[in-house]
Amino acid sequence: MDTKIFEQSKQSSQHNQRQRFGCETVNTYLQPSHLVKANAIPRETIFHLSTYLSERQAQVEAALERSIQVVYPEKLYEAMRYSLLAGGKRLRPILCLASCELCGGTVEMAMPTACALEMVHTMSLMHDDLPAIDNDDYRRGKLTNHKVYGEAIAILAGDALLPYAFEFIVEKTKKVPAKRLLQIVANLSHAIAATGLVGGQVVDLESEGLQNIGIETIDFIHYHKTGALLEASVLSGAILAGANDEVLQHLSVYARHIGLAFQIIDDVLDITATQEELGKSPGKDKKAQKATYPSLWGIEVSKSQADKLVNSAKAELIPFGEKAIPLMAIADFITSRTH
Repeated sequence: MDTKIFEQSKQSSQHNQRQRFGCETVNTYLQPSHLVKANAIPRETIFHLSTYLSERQAQVEAALERSIQVVYPEKLYEAMRYSLLAGGKRLRPILCLASCELCGGTVEMAMPTACALEMVHTMSLMHDDLPAIDNDDYRRGKLTNHKVYGEAIAILAGDALLPYAFEFIVEKTKKVPAKRLLQIVANLSHAIAATGLVGGQVVDLESEGLQNIGIETIDFIHYHKTGALLEASVLSGAILAGANDEVLQHLSVYARHIGLAFQIIDDVLDITATQEELGKSPGKDKKAQKATYPSLWGIEVSKSQADKLVNSAKAELIPFGEKAIPLMAIADFITSRTH
């Protein structure tokens, strides 16, 4: 691993425009030296992150639109579609698509799993917003599911999305060996269950209002509650493409770092952003006395720690050369986003 070239890449990317999703952003990265002929000057690669994200988001949105049709009982399917198609960054499916392409796969190969990841993520948001947990009225700029369809239907619609996600992977994925699909199902199940998202959510709830919550507990909460599904997203794309254990290890470390960085920035934005920017109510963490990174470190140190995590994540991608540029740029986006 050529850390010198990585440092050049890091410094270059840090001086680029960093704007919110939807605006034109150009990132400049230098090729790792092992990809460049001896004695040659590494050439720059221009990558338009906002264009990439917009194109991938449009592909995911179209696939999600086709994924669920309204049939009897109509209210249930309408509630499922309401939250699934409510917008958002679609970061998890895009990570899946990017890692699949990194490892030699295709968008078509990965799209069913990408959609399933968004179904699982949407389910978690629907349940998080319920009165028994976060009691939120808005999500992605719209009324939360239970505010539109009632609490019972919101619970059941989330329950319906979860098993359908696994069915969708198995039924819709083409030209991928069954062994790889089994591995994806196992990894995704682990990321959602008590070993992942649900376990992190429980510790988060139990930590509300407690004093002297340490960094180990906060890390546990946010790796499991947020990071585990992000890691599953990155690894799923690579598994579909047949990545070996060494590649999966690099991508796993990358994903763990961006997962924690993502949550740190989420915690900061809950303090600094407006409802219009977030699409949901700000200040909920403080009101609920949640254990967050800013409550332990303050805002500026939290931002600094997120930057360090992103730089460490990008270092894991250097061996992959230009193919890793989308994942590198997404890592930068995580700390520069405003929502």
